[in-house]
Amino acid sequence: MGKTSDLTAVQKTIIDTLHKEGKTQKVIAKEAGCSQSSVSKHINRQAKGRKKCGRKKCTSSRDNRTLQRIVTTNPFKNVGEIHKEWTAAGVSASRTTTRRLMKDMGFRCRIPCVKPLLNMKQRKKRLAWAKDKKDWTDAEWSKVMFSDESKFCISFGNQGPRVWRKSGEAQNPRCMRSSVKFPPSVMVWGAMSSAGVGPLCFLRSRVNAAVYQEVLEHFMLPAADQLYGDADFTFQQDLAPAHSAKTTSTWFKDHGILVLDWPANSPDLNPIENLWGIVKRRMQYARPNNAEELKTTIRATWALITPEQCHRLIESMPRRITAVIEAKGAPTKY
Repeated sequence: MGKTSDLTAVQKTIIDTLHKEGKTQKVIAKEAGCSQSSVSKHINRQAKGRKKCGRKKCTSSRDNRTLQRIVTTNPFKNVGEIHKEWTAAGVSASRTTTRRLMKDMGFRCRIPCVKPLLNMKQRKKRLAWAKDKKDWTDAEWSKVMFSDESKFCISFGNQGPRVWRKSGEAQNPRCMRSSVKFPPSVMVWGAMSSAGVGPLCFLRSRVNAAVYQEVLEHFMLPAADQLYGDADFTFQQDLAPAHSAKTTSTWFKDHGILVLDWPANSPDLNPIENLWGIVKRRMQYARPNNAEELKTTIRATWALITPEQCHRLIESMPRRITAVIEAKGAPTKY
């Protein structure tokens, strides 16, 4: 007895006829002269074209379009709010159906990316800066010491509201929330170059020009000695008031340190931001009980940053600049 594919046209006709008459597969196999499994496979193959069974859908295509419009209009609403607005439009569906249809449409509940809010003037300055630096080589960027402050919290669980978005929409302005500056709990200053990282400074008070100059004196200069030795370097800093103060500019001139011009609200151009992200991800399961334990954890995690990681981040500068030019000064994925 042959396989299903070996059945002749006559055998298939016999099987179909006897099956319609309600004969059992055993009887059909005997009459057709083939195995019972061949009969079963042929019958199942013929039945694949039948209509699907199951409960009829409770929503129409128009209802689904209404749901998609609600989610797209305000992606920061939770499922309960979306379901309430959808049913208020006259749709009869459960909350479970709402969530399932949103998933079928490709929406996933994700933590929104945080990007700085840029006005048109700032975008133009970022674009001009990027065009000016687009021809810099890796060797030139390796002479830059990047610096920044970052806030660390004892708990990393409070990440704010989530957003409903589809794959590939992480950088869509509609699915992002703007970041704003706020008073720190534990604020840390750090510096890096392609050679590695410098010592950390934990800031105890609000940073004004005087406090910042003490940080430069006691932490930036030692970091420069550690990372560059006697070689020349350029220092990078953002445009925070303490950084751009006249007394701070005088401090740099007195110490003979060249400061890199930097566009406002541009953390995506600063590779040290990625280092802060690495440290925080490694600390996400740490549960310090107080500020001192938190500082100890930060120091230990910062010490694990390798020169190779820093070098790879510095090598990303040409790509960051290209991304800014392509985005015409808007925030980028970095």
